[in-house]
Amino acid sequence: METQNFQNHSKFRILTPNQYIIYGSIISLNILAITNLCHALMANSGRMYALLFFLAGLGLLSVYFFTRFLTIKLQDRVIRAEENFRHFVLTTGKPLDKNLKINQIVALRFAPDEEFVALAERAVKENLTSSDIKKAVKNWRADNNRI
Repeated sequence: METQNFQNHSKFRILTPNQYIIYGSIISLNILAITNLCHALMANSGRMYALLFFLAGLGLLSVYFFTRFLTIKLQDRVIRAEENFRHFVLTTGKPLDKNLKINQIVALRFAPDEEFVALAERAVKENLTSSDIKKAVKNWRADNNRI
C-alpha cells in the first residue's frame, strides 16, 4: 500500500460496492413507482395505492441519504473526541480550543504528535482552512479508516 500524504489522502468514492446494490434497488423502485403512478393517473384507477408506492420509494431514498449523512457526522464527532483527547494528553490537561471548527479538527488528525499542538494553535490564530492545515503537516500521519 502506498504511503499516505497530502496528494493521495483523499478518497473520492461516491458509492461503495454494496451501496451500488442498495442505491440501484431504491432507484429502480422509484422508477417503478413513478411509472405505476403515471399509469394509475391515466387509467383513473388505483391512484391511492400508486401514490403510496411512490411515497414509500421516496421515503426509502430519503432514509438512505439521511443515514449516510448521519454516519459522516458521527464520524466527525468521533474524530473531534479523539483529537481532543490527544491534545489533552499532549498538553497535560488542556482541551482543544473551542474556536476550532470541525473541518479544522478533522484535518489536524493527519499531524503527528510532535506537530499537533503547535499546528492546532496556529489553526486558531491564523484561521487556517483544512487544506492549509494538511499542507502544513511535515510528517504525515496516515488515517486509513476514514469513510
